[in-house]
Amino acid sequence: MSKRALLEVIALGPEDAVAAQAGGADRLELVTDMAADGLTPSRATFAAIRAAVDLPLRVMLRAADGFAAGDLEALCEEAAALRAEGAEEFVLGFLTPDGRPDLAAVTALADVIDGCRWTFHRAIDRAADRDALRKELAGAAGVAGLDTYLTAGGAEGVAAGLPVLLAEQARTAEAEPGYAPQILVGGGLGLGHLPALCAAGLDAFHIGGAARPAGWDAPVDAAAVREWREALDREVV
Repeated sequence: MSKRALLEVIALGPEDAVAAQAGGADRLELVTDMAADGLTPSRATFAAIRAAVDLPLRVMLRAADGFAAGDLEALCEEAAALRAEGAEEFVLGFLTPDGRPDLAAVTALADVIDGCRWTFHRAIDRAADRDALRKELAGAAGVAGLDTYLTAGGAEGVAAGLPVLLAEQARTAEAEPGYAPQILVGGGLGLGHLPALCAAGLDAFHIGGAARPAGWDAPVDAAAVREWREALDREVV
């Protein structure tokens, strides 16, 4: 039996979502304001996308550019409102000024979303110690639902982070403490990276700009997503 790799696409609105689904996306990450690297979308945007497609939706919980939680109370209120609107999967991740996981912020939001599945996003690529971050989160009480790390293997993107991704995948396969969550590869990811990544067993991939050949001011292009879908289907069998 063939195994289908997961392809997650960033969607800013219903038009993006429809095109991504038509191209073969398996899941969407919902954000707004890519100039700030992706912030929490409005409840209205979530509802419109939910009505437009039947794909799983992971909703970003992030109030400002950077990796500090900022106004945590307001962010928790927005998370609760999105949860009440029907959101069931989320994306979040915060660091302290010294590059450790901000357990207070993560735990507060994990409590609000009440066991929903969530991704710790590329804040891991800015952590002072990636391995320590994974183990600290794995050992933390009250951080339920963490099932994915979105990572390029480092702050400079997949091209530079490829050795880290391959090494971490080997540890994930061995189920080492802190390495149970799935690795979702994203951040400067190119089609040329897929053979090495897939050969190592990585099977989840995240694209944003790659789904928009005309740039972020243009919507997702279904043909671009389809190119990725077909490339993954060739690599993962």
